[in-house]
Amino acid sequence: MSNPDKRGYYGSFGGRFAPETLMAVLGQLENEYHAIKKDKTFQKEFEYYLKEYAGRPTNLYLAKRLSSHLKTLKVYLKREDLLHTGAHKINNTLGQILIARRLGKTRIIAETGAGQHGVATATAAALFGLKCIVYMGAEDVKRQSLNVVRMKLMGAEVRPVESGSKTLKDAMNEAVRDWVTNVADTFYIIGSVAGFHPYPAMVRDFQSVIGREARRQFWAKEKKLPNYLLACVGGGSNAMGLFHAFYDDPSVKMIGVEAAGHGVHTHQHSATLTKGALGVLHGSKSMVLQDKDGQIQVAHSIAAGLDYPGVGPEHSFYQESGRAQYVTITDKEAIGGLKLLARLEGIIPALETSHAIAYLDKLARHAKKQSTVIVCLSGRGDKDMNQISQFV
Repeated sequence: MSNPDKRGYYGSFGGRFAPETLMAVLGQLENEYHAIKKDKTFQKEFEYYLKEYAGRPTNLYLAKRLSSHLKTLKVYLKREDLLHTGAHKINNTLGQILIARRLGKTRIIAETGAGQHGVATATAAALFGLKCIVYMGAEDVKRQSLNVVRMKLMGAEVRPVESGSKTLKDAMNEAVRDWVTNVADTFYIIGSVAGFHPYPAMVRDFQSVIGREARRQFWAKEKKLPNYLLACVGGGSNAMGLFHAFYDDPSVKMIGVEAAGHGVHTHQHSATLTKGALGVLHGSKSMVLQDKDGQIQVAHSIAAGLDYPGVGPEHSFYQESGRAQYVTITDKEAIGGLKLLARLEGIIPALETSHAIAYLDKLARHAKKQSTVIVCLSGRGDKDMNQISQFV
């Protein structure tokens, strides 16, 4: 398995680039993270909430009509969209909020783009009676208005962020500023495998239930391992959650799908691994979209959850080492993928997930006949109806 070293690095990527105010609390969090991995009481409680509250295990569904359409691929969908709150994010927020309680924190903050992490955080906070504040880019507040309502219904305060591009990057900036000011009583639930060490590893571990389940389920159905794993990548938590359990299986090819937006030849995309360069963003060293002077560029994707100019450091390590391949899908292609799954399988995926669905057609063109693939269906498309309606 790939794991960070003691400083939080995966090869050249990772680390902890944090304000001095946060160094002590991050050290405490790292100690607690290592402790809970060995704590059977914690693990039992976490598994209880995953099963009884979130709805695990999720199904591994053979998409027969989609497979027939693609001809060469036998497609299995890991149905994270069937979880409570409609996406994989609840796996992580339940784990982190249990740590917050152990640390005696009474105030929860989070950042969100598509709103799914915000909803999952608000859900977990309501479950345990904790105050919750969610930072969300003002642009995302508009395009993900349904999730804003959901967060507010569960008692969370949603704070629109008007700075910068008014999207996920800026929401994370504001959340970090809040945390620096309120370290005594506040726990920051980061939603992806990005940020200061130990967040990338901790979020991955909470999301790795996806891959562990998928591995067991696929073996039970096929008596072998899949040829491919496929997942969308913004920060990258759903992809890392699927990939991690298969890291030591070289026969399993891993493909992460980034958002090409209006095209990687333009400046309106979120293809960090494809077009980025080494830099530091939100506390860790990874691939980053930046200009020649090292300034962070504005990212773009039709999917708010992929609209981020950075990526988790472990994904950068996977790319550099050749363990995973990263490809791109445009906004237009993602809409096509969404329609394809809806019309062939009666499943409306989130715009984020639609990028992975859209890449299946390209994969099918060079895959051997009867190749098998697991796609992480990371979320459902209810939240995207306002945007999708113009394409129907």
